[in-house]
Amino acid sequence: MLDRLRATRLGQVFLIGREIAINEAEHAYEKTVLEIGPGHGILTRELCIRAKKVIAVEKDTLLYNELRRNLDFGNLELINADFLDLTAETLDPESIDIVIANIPYNISSEVIDWLVRNGKEAVLCLQKEFVEHMLAEPGTRKYSKLSVFSSLSLAISEIMDVPKGNFNPVPSVDSEIIFVKPKAGRLAEAEWGIVGCLMQHKKKTVRNALIDSRAYFDASKEEMDKISKATQSSGKRVFTLTPLELRELADKIIGFRSQRKAHESP
Repeated sequence: MLDRLRATRLGQVFLIGREIAINEAEHAYEKTVLEIGPGHGILTRELCIRAKKVIAVEKDTLLYNELRRNLDFGNLELINADFLDLTAETLDPESIDIVIANIPYNISSEVIDWLVRNGKEAVLCLQKEFVEHMLAEPGTRKYSKLSVFSSLSLAISEIMDVPKGNFNPVPSVDSEIIFVKPKAGRLAEAEWGIVGCLMQHKKKTVRNALIDSRAYFDASKEEMDKISKATQSSGKRVFTLTPLELRELADKIIGFRSQRKAHESP
């Protein structure tokens, strides 16, 4: 009952399949590992056996105290905090070699963003549907903003499926373990803002998506129409564009807007 309440409150289910934990922990040898949301510690134990050091961040105080009682490893550092609230002073990303974790469902996107920002590779157990969105191809139903971000920012390898019966309480969906490694040259904030706007209107043509996003650009309908005509994608539907095409389109829009501002300057 207590785990079910935690799952509802924290978006976290707890791994009970030891073979799954062993498989994940095989990537930890001689490395300093960050584990996010260790729960009852089934993965933590396997990591400590193999890793040089394990830093496990647990938000739930009861679980944190349980881990302190049950795990006696000299290479384990436990932190009782919300991972998303940690600063570089508390957790130095430079000290981490790899992240290995069964990620709480409700912070999956934030963890992926942290990995990209800090250039850290990871072995992650995520909801299978989330992984499917990460890997979705242009023109498919699951192709989304996450798909574009993942394609441009990460090299992703699928490791294994994890049936939902390996967790307690049993979730409604299966999970999947993947290996991710950030790519060089991640999206700039301006590029990502434009791609995000376009993907909010992914079923529309590029022209209509730009016009519908004119408030974001602080521009008129006529100005956005002019920008769309300057691209080669104006009549294409946004969700048919590849991630690279979307990035190139964003760069063209940035360039066009920069020229406009330069002409407007006294």
